[in-house]
Amino acid sequence: MKIHNKIILYAGLFFLLAGSTSSCTDYLDVAPASLVNPDDAYKNFINFQGFTEELYNCVPSFCNRDDNNFFNNGEEEMWQQNATNQGAWIWQVDLGNYWAWQRGGFGNGGSFLDQNTDNFSTDNNKRSKSLWVGAWYGIRRANIGLANLDKMIDATPEEKNIIAGQLYFFRAWFHMHLITYWGGMPYIDEVLPSDQPLRLPRLTYQQTADKIAEDFQKAYELLPGNWDAVPAGQLTQGKNELRINKWMAIAYLGKNYLYAGSPLMNLYSGGSESYNAEYCKKAADAFGILLQASESGACQYSLIPWSKYSENYMTNGQGGRMPGTATVNNVVYNEAIFRGPNWGGTDQSTNKQYLCAGGVLQDRSWSQYATANYVNYFGMDTGLPINSASKADVPGDQGSTYDVHYPWKNRDPRFYINFGIDTQKMVNSTAAAAKNFVYANLYTGGNYRAANTGSNTGYLMMKFNPLGFNKYDNAYNRHQVHTAWMRLSDVYLMYAESVAMGYNNINATSTTFSQNAVYAINKVRNRVILPNGNPLPGVAPIFLTSVESFMSEVRRERAVELAYEGHRFNDLRRWRLLIKSPYNVKTGISFDRSIPETNNATPTFNFLDKNVPQNNRIENLREYVVWQRNFTERHYWLPLKRADANLYAEFPQNPGW
Repeated sequence: MKIHNKIILYAGLFFLLAGSTSSCTDYLDVAPASLVNPDDAYKNFINFQGFTEELYNCVPSFCNRDDNNFFNNGEEEMWQQNATNQGAWIWQVDLGNYWAWQRGGFGNGGSFLDQNTDNFSTDNNKRSKSLWVGAWYGIRRANIGLANLDKMIDATPEEKNIIAGQLYFFRAWFHMHLITYWGGMPYIDEVLPSDQPLRLPRLTYQQTADKIAEDFQKAYELLPGNWDAVPAGQLTQGKNELRINKWMAIAYLGKNYLYAGSPLMNLYSGGSESYNAEYCKKAADAFGILLQASESGACQYSLIPWSKYSENYMTNGQGGRMPGTATVNNVVYNEAIFRGPNWGGTDQSTNKQYLCAGGVLQDRSWSQYATANYVNYFGMDTGLPINSASKADVPGDQGSTYDVHYPWKNRDPRFYINFGIDTQKMVNSTAAAAKNFVYANLYTGGNYRAANTGSNTGYLMMKFNPLGFNKYDNAYNRHQVHTAWMRLSDVYLMYAESVAMGYNNINATSTTFSQNAVYAINKVRNRVILPNGNPLPGVAPIFLTSVESFMSEVRRERAVELAYEGHRFNDLRRWRLLIKSPYNVKTGISFDRSIPETNNATPTFNFLDKNVPQNNRIENLREYVVWQRNFTERHYWLPLKRADANLYAEFPQNPGW
C-alpha cells in the first residue's frame, strides 16, 4: 500500500486500512471480509493482528536501506573524495548541510530518515521505508487501532491486551525516534480529523518524553514477555521473535528516560546543560527490571558468548536466520532486543560500502573507512585506553603496553573484529588479478591508499566484511547483515550511565536491580575473551575515583561495544559533545613499514608475519586531520522540512534553521 507524503501530520496519512497488507500474510491468515468491511478488521485477534502487522513494516531498516547506507554519522568513519560527486548524506553531514536528510536534498546517497521515492509504502521493499514519513503514518495507524479496540468482541482478555500493548508501544516508539532527531513534538494520541486545521503545539523534549513514557509503561503492563509462551502467540509459534513484548517496552522506557535526562535534551527543555538526575533514576529503574529478569532467567534475553559475538550483526549460512541470536552448546542466546524486519536478505550493500574501492577489493567508485580517532577508542588487552591524549604519536599511559612501533598489538579483541590493518590478509583468491591485493598495503604510498579511491585514514572497516568479502572471492551472499536497534549490551551500558548520573555515585544501584554501574560496564567487558582464555579486564581503578572519570570510560565503552551500529551520532548529540573538540575531527594515520615494500605495482609482501599482522613493526607513525566539522549549536538538531514548519504557527522550525 502506498501513500503520498506531502502532508505528514494528518489527512495525508489517513487510510481506511481494514485487515492487513501483503506483508502480513506471511504470518497470519486474514478473513477475506476484512478487506471489504472496515469493522471486520477489528472483530477478533487474527484480524486485528493483521491490521497491527503493518506497523512493523513502518520501521525503516537503517542498515540496509539503500545502495549507500549512511547510518554512522558521528566521527567514526570517513568518506572517499569521490563521495562528493554523489551528493552523499554522510558528506552532507560533514559539511553541516543537515537539510540533505530529506528527499531531494541528496543525490544517490540518501539516509533512512526520508525515502528517495515519491511514495511511502509498507510493502516489503526496503527502499520505500523512511523514519520521518513512516513514523507519522505509524502513529496515525496506532491511534486508529486504539480507537477501535471496543470492536474486538470475539477475543480473550489476553488477546485484547496484546493488541493494545503493541499499539501503545509503536505509538511511543515512533514519537521517540522523531524527537531524537528533531526535538520536541506534539504528542498525537488520537485520530485527528482530516477536515480540521492542526493547532497542536510542539512540546519540549521532556514533555514529549513524559507522554512517550506513559505509552511504554502501558505496553509493558499489557504485553507478554514471550509470545510463544501464551495461547495467543502460539498461533504463530516460532515466528514471534520480532514481535513486541514487555521486555522491549521496558527497555525503551529506560532509553526514553535516559535521553530525556541527557544534557542536550535537558537544556532544550528549560534545564541546565547537565544531566537531569530524576530522569536518570527513572531510566535506571526501567533498565534494572530487564537486567534483573535477564540475570535471573525470567526472560529470554542474554549476552551472546564471545565465541559467537559477531552473530549480533551477521550470520553465515545459517538457514537465513536473522542476526541477533546465537546457539552455543544447544543453548539459545538472544541479545538483540528490538529489530525491524529485514528485507535485504543476503543482498545488502553494507557488505560492500566499506571495502577498499576503485578496483582494489571492490569496483565501487568510492567507499568509507574507519577514522583513526575512532580506532583510538579501542584500548589494550589490559582494559586500559591506549593513551590519555588519544593520539597515536603519544606514548601510552603507564601500564597500558601501547607501543607506537606495534600500535595494533595486544589490543582489545574487539579491535580485530572491527578494523583492517596494514599487512592483514584480505584476499584468498590466487587469481592473477588479485595477487597485488592479497595483503593490505595501507602504509604511506601503498596501493590500498590510492588517491580518491583508497583508504584516506590508513584503516579498513571489517566488522561487516570478513575475509572473503571482495570481488575476487565473492563471498558476499553467504552472509546476512542486520544490526539491531537495541541489544542487551546497550542496556547494560545505558544502565551504568543512568545509575552513575542519577545518583552521582558509581557504586549506587537502582531500586529494581541490585548491581551498580561498575558491575554493568564490566559485565559487557568481561564477555570479551582474550587469546589466553581470560576475560577482558573491567574498568581500571584509576577510573573509579570519581563519577567524571568513570563516565569517560562509559563513553569509550559505548564507542567500542556498539561501534558502527548507528549509535554514535545520537550519543555525541545527547552528551553535547558533537560540536566540541576532539569529537568534531576525523583523522587518519601515515606510517612506513620497517621492511620497506620495494615494488608497489607488484608487491612482494616482504614482511615478517603473514598470519598475525599486528606483529609487523612500523615506523614514523603520525596522526593527521582528514576533516574537521565546522558545526554550530544548530547542528544538534535536524531541521524540519520547510513545508511542515510552515503548516501552522505552533509548529515552528528548529533553532538556527
